Parts: sequence; C-alpha cells; structure tokens
Amino acid sequence: MSRTTGSQSSLREANRTLVIETVKEFGGLTQVELIDATGLSAATVSTIVKELTSSGVVDTQPTSRSGRRAQMVTLSPQTGLVAGVHVARRQIRVLLGDFSYTTLASTSLPVPFDQPADTGLDRIALLLAEMIDGVGRSTSDLLAVGIACPAPVDATGMVSVRGLMPGWEDEQIGELVAKRLGCAVHVDNDANLGALAEVTLGASREVADSLWLTVSDGVGAGLVLGRRVHRGFAGAAGEIGHVQVDPTGSICRCGNRGCLETVVGAEALLAPLRPLHPHLTLRDLVDRAVHGDAGCRRVIADAAATIGRVVGSVCQMVNPPMVVVGGPLAESGEVFLEPLRAALAQHTIRHLLGPVEVVPSRLGSTAEVTGALVLAVQRTDVTHRSET
Repeated sequence: MSRTTGSQSSLREANRTLVIETVKEFGGLTQVELIDATGLSAATVSTIVKELTSSGVVDTQPTSRSGRRAQMVTLSPQTGLVAGVHVARRQIRVLLGDFSYTTLASTSLPVPFDQPADTGLDRIALLLAEMIDGVGRSTSDLLAVGIACPAPVDATGMVSVRGLMPGWEDEQIGELVAKRLGCAVHVDNDANLGALAEVTLGASREVADSLWLTVSDGVGAGLVLGRRVHRGFAGAAGEIGHVQVDPTGSICRCGNRGCLETVVGAEALLAPLRPLHPHLTLRDLVDRAVHGDAGCRRVIADAAATIGRVVGSVCQMVNPPMVVVGGPLAESGEVFLEPLRAALAQHTIRHLLGPVEVVPSRLGSTAEVTGALVLAVQRTDVTHRSET
C-alpha cells in the first residue's frame, strides 16, 4: 500500500513539475495547449492548474483562441522579481520583471566598450537597486538575474574566447554579480539569449528549430534545436561573425583574419560611406536606407548577401524552417531581408516544403535583454515556493 501511495505521489509531483516547466518554456499557454504540450489528460491538467493556482505558483487569465474562450496559464507575478541585463559593447540595458514576463521597469546606460568588469558590475547592481526601489519592492524580492554578454560564455559563467570582451575576461561574472545582489545569477551569450527570447515569447514560438541572427557592431547567431538553445561545449555555437569569408582580409578582434564581422560589422559597413557622411552612425545608415539613400541601401544589401552565404551554410547543415533577424540592420526591413532571402535561396538546396522563412524579430531591440530575463525565470525552481 505504501509503495503504491509513494508511486502515486511521485507521479503527481512529476506531472506538477512538467506543467510548470512547460509554462516556463512557452511563457504561458492555455489549458488546451498545455494538454497538447505535456501529453497529460485534460482532467490531470485541470486538476494541477487548480492546485497551482490556489498555491500561488501560477495565474490564470481569460483569453481567446480561434474565437473561443480559454484560460491562459502563466507563472504567478507574486512569485517574485527577476531581471535581465544585456552588457552590450556600448551600453548596459536592464529589464526588471516578474515571472509572468511582465516588464515592471527598464533602463539603459551608455558605457565604454573596454570598461573594467568591476565598474560594469557595480553599475548593474546600482541600477537594479534603484529600479526595485522605484517599483516599491525590496531587493529581497529579487530571486534571479540573467546576464547577456557579447561573447561566448562557458558553463561557469566566464567568457570562453579571449579578445571579444576586454576587461571582463577571467572573471566569474555570475558569481561576482550574485555577491553584490544576494540572488542567483545566470550568464549566457547575447545571441543565444536573443534566440531564447524569440522561441519563448517571439517570432519563432511556433517552430521547434530556428536560427536567430543579429547584426550590429558585430554579427552573431543563436541556434535553437527542439526548442532548446544549442550552446556547444564552450558556449561558442553560433559565432558566425568569426567564420572566415576573406582569407586575405583584415585581422579580426578574435585574432583571426577575414572574419565575417570584419566585412559586415558596423565599422566595415560605415567605412565606404565616410567620404560622403563623415559622422555617419549605424542608426543613421539604417534611417537613410529606409528613406531611399541609394548608397546606404547598397551597403546594407551587399552586407545581407554576404551574411546570407554564411547563414546558408548553417541552414544547409541544420535545416531550420525559420531564421529570425534582429539588430539594427533588421530595422531597415526589406532593404536587408530581401537580399538575405535571395542569398539563402542561392546557397541552400531547394526543398519541396519550401525555402527557409526569414522574418524580423518580434521583440526588436529588447530581444537580448528579454532573453536574459527568460533565462532567469527558466533557471529558477518555483515548484515548491508556495511551500517554503
């Protein structure tokens, strides 16, 4: 009898955990969608959702699907606070939210690219303390922080490739922030977290496999397989910016020669336009292209074609149905997307099911910092929080 009771209890606990983790993975689902995603019976899902709602682990809100009323299940905002941080090359962006992925506050701060890690980490801690106070909460409510870095990060939270993040190498970033904030801190590459955000809350939510592509100061990609970000053993999967495209090209900051980033990174894009526009920025390039500047449109289209050749090789190996494009160049719309699609079509074999779909990011400039917040939520165990 006790063995049967124990087995039933273990099964209930496993089903409860499965429901919670599935809600985390998709950022919220209706009960009908939960049944499909978990494979559990309608009665089991209904019972578990009621239990989790009464214990404060999940929330339900009325919604509609295909014209029918439904109940959307999300993690409860009352679970606590989480934060996402994006340490970009020129700024730090911080997002404060809750476990239902609702944004409570956001801010950004310009920073020099080569600032020491201690300085950056102190600023992150200070910004978060101010934001938490600003929403009338206590720092003890902050349960986890995710940090997106512009470089590969290994499992220990350290930058795993030298030269890409000066001043932050040889630092246990997560551990140092955790000491400052007194909560769990999780660190990953920003392209990986852009991909995580899109598959959880954005454009690739409906597909199992996808590629996230971002073009800004550098070029990066995040690869999602089976709705899981594929990071590689050193966290360096998706570093397409350091694929060689010109064996005789310029030396890259990674130490190699002729990397994609040296050809289509921000400085490389702006260089041929400097004689005409000496003070041109990447933002100006995109704005001018959108408004019809022929030279700016040509620069962006050429970059898209070059990137498309590299992305085509990735798609040929992995065969995802979708490429999601973020970063400033994506804001030029079809000026960038159309030649990217053409290059992909040229450099991948044709399938009867059709070409790879290329779509703009649904989360835009907030994708990476949102992914950092998603990482914080997904790495936090809320299963027993109501019991503690």
